[in-house]
Amino acid sequence: MSDYGVVKDLNYYLSLHYPILFIPSDEGGFVVSIPLLKGCLSQGDDLQEAYRMIEEAKALWLEVALESGIAIPEPEPYPA
Repeated sequence: MSDYGVVKDLNYYLSLHYPILFIPSDEGGFVVSIPLLKGCLSQGDDLQEAYRMIEEAKALWLEVALESGIAIPEPEPYPA
């Protein structure tokens, strides 16, 4: 499959479904990360807050990567 004609801008990457890892913290709450985006992590007091925080961190991570010319890995498509 070709990516011809697909503009890989911030909106493109934000539309992808990256796997998210939630780990309960010993201090309470959750540490959350996107393993495919090295260093993209955050934390939240509960699952909902952790999800909101990682979505914000993902957007910032992607912005910096695009501005810096860093290669951005894409998640594998879900099986049909």
